[in-house]
Amino acid sequence: MRKVFILLASFIFALSSFAQIRKIPAAVTDAFAKKYPMAQEVEYRDNLVNIQIFFVLDSSKMIAKYDADGEWKETEKEWSYEQLSQEVKDGFQKSKYATDWKVKETAIIYMPSGEERYRLKIEKNDIQKKYLFFDKNGRLVRDAMTI
Repeated sequence: MRKVFILLASFIFALSSFAQIRKIPAAVTDAFAKKYPMAQEVEYRDNLVNIQIFFVLDSSKMIAKYDADGEWKETEKEWSYEQLSQEVKDGFQKSKYATDWKVKETAIIYMPSGEERYRLKIEKNDIQKKYLFFDKNGRLVRDAMTI
């Protein structure tokens, strides 16, 4: 069992090393430059599943995600709880998480369909952590455990 674990860990390390070495496809860099021509402090990270591009735009920290073919998947923008619409705040306050969980981070996610999602990272007892995703009307559309 230990050998299997060591082999698996070695394989994962090799993949992550490969992800750092592989050249970012021109389709991605071109698509990003076209969509965000005013982006500053641009940093590309290839995690094999998608390519994340960390950047600053109008003094906001953002992360865009693209596939290897240069297709834009989504962009996440740092957001504060105070900036959320009243509908989204009400959605959280009416959820089963409102009493025992605390909001630690918020973000707005722009999607290719034109939709926006509001992601709240919440914690309970410094141990349990979740992401909650709300639509613009404050409806909880998904929750997910964080790593």
